Parts: sequence; structure tokens; C-alpha cells
Amino acid sequence: MGRWLKGIWRRLSSLERREITWLLIGLASCVLLLVFLKLASEVMEGDTQSMDTRIVRALRKADDPSLPIGPPWMSTVLEDLTALGGPTVTWLVLLAVTGYLLLQTKYRTALFLFVTVASGDLVNHAIKGVFSRARPTIVPHLRDAFSSSFPSGHSMESAIVYLTLAAMLMRIVEGRVTKAYCFALAVLLTFLVGASRVFLGVHYPTDVIGGWIIGLFWASMCWLAAQHYEVRAGLRAERRKSA
Repeated sequence: MGRWLKGIWRRLSSLERREITWLLIGLASCVLLLVFLKLASEVMEGDTQSMDTRIVRALRKADDPSLPIGPPWMSTVLEDLTALGGPTVTWLVLLAVTGYLLLQTKYRTALFLFVTVASGDLVNHAIKGVFSRARPTIVPHLRDAFSSSFPSGHSMESAIVYLTLAAMLMRIVEGRVTKAYCFALAVLLTFLVGASRVFLGVHYPTDVIGGWIIGLFWASMCWLAAQHYEVRAGLRAERRKSA
């Protein structure tokens, strides 16, 4: 047993830091996918319905289910927050940042960002079509919603956009505190968007959790693909120089 563990440690020690990062992110992505599939199975079998219903009802006033708990201005704040994960805002952010990157001649980064977000949008619509879960009807909706419920598109899109942007910023900024700030801000925005969908009554909590999971999974897979492409492109460039 000791020799076996030492052998594994030698192999890990021989890997480069980049390869270890790829390995860990790949393993985390596999775990995320398994968790999402398990959650989706529970949702489709109706095992989460009771919990979802209790949470959604608990977020509304007992004497008036059309109003969320909290002060009167809460509905306006929630609508503003939920817009941060809507297609209008996310695509405006995407086009603005992509344009900036193109002006800075960072063509690969611009392509990576655009493909990640655009493909994530397509994946979300495809997954919604597979599960076709109905929207909550236990409380009045405070926002119009038309597509199916699982997973939450706002939650998925916000996770992809804001976490991807945070990952890009963390590669260029210096200092652990600054990097942690970028990551924490992206997580906060993603959380607020998802929470607002439940408060507005247009999603169950499991819809939001599913959106977060698949959004993080898709962003991670696109990041791995981009890193692999960068390495392959670098190797090809080195071969041309040596030819």
C-alpha cells in the first residue's frame, strides 16, 4: 500500500502545474455533471417538489402571496437583480467585452468568451427542451416567464458570463486579494440572480441550483478546451520556428 501511494505521488510530482490544474478542473467537471444528472433525476421523479413548494411559499407573505417577504420596495430590487442574468444584459456584456478584447487585439480571448457564452445559451435551450418542467404555479409570478423551468436559464447564463469574466480577470490582475475579490464578486452576482428567480416565483430552488451547476460545468469545459487549444497552438508555433 505504501509503495502504491509513493508511486502515485511520484507521478503527480512529475506533472507540470498546468497539467495538475487541468486534472483537478476535469475531475471537478465530472463531479458537477454527475450531481446535475442526479438532481435532474430527482426533479423529474417529483422527489423535490415538496421541498421546492415549501421554500417558494415561505418567501411570500402569508396574507398576500403576490408579495415577497421584506419591505415594499423588495419587488423592484428583485426585478433589477434578475435582469443581470437576462439575455439582454448578458449579451450586452458579452458584446461589449468582446469588442474591447478585439480592439486590444486579444482575438483568441475574445473568441473564447463569445463561444463560451453563445454555446452555453444553446445548451440551456436544449436542456430545457429535454426536461420541459412546468413553471411554479403555487404563487403569482412577479415577472413574465415563458420557457420551461428546469434548469434556470438566468442562473446558468449568469454563472457562465460572470464566472468566465472573473477567470479572465484573475489571469491578468496581480495579488491574491484582488483575485479573490474578482471571484467573490462573480459568485455574488451569480447567487443574487438565482435567488431573485425564486423570490419572483418564476423558478423552483432546484431549477436555480441546476442552472448554477450546469453553468459552472459548461464554463469549466470551455476553459479546458481553450487551454488545450492554446498549448497545441504554442507547440505548432515552436515547430514552425525550429523548421
